[in-house]
Amino acid sequence: MGSGNAIRGSRVGAGPMGEAERGEAAPRVRVPFWCANMHETRPSFASDAAVPEFWDCPRCGLPAGQDQNNPPAPPRNEPYKTHLAYVKERRSDKDGAAILAEALERLRTSPRTIY
Repeated sequence: MGSGNAIRGSRVGAGPMGEAERGEAAPRVRVPFWCANMHETRPSFASDAAVPEFWDCPRCGLPAGQDQNNPPAPPRNEPYKTHLAYVKERRSDKDGAAILAEALERLRTSPRTIY
């Protein structure tokens, strides 16, 4: 006895998907890009589409350009900075000492609260 499944043996999306149902494909052009590691990638674009100046290299992730002899430089990664490092960029040691002295004076003159 059968299981009652009328579409047995087929899968979702199966069927005649020819040019008549999807429409005609746009004419394509393959454009070469090179990264700083000299990896070449050739993505395809529609012939009437704007080609981007840079493309990410699928092998190493660096930016790639269309000039093989002059690929784009790798991006410069800045090291992680702590909150204190950012504060020290904005304030000098003299400013920090003055702010600390002001805060300590405020603590000394404020009424004590005991919990």
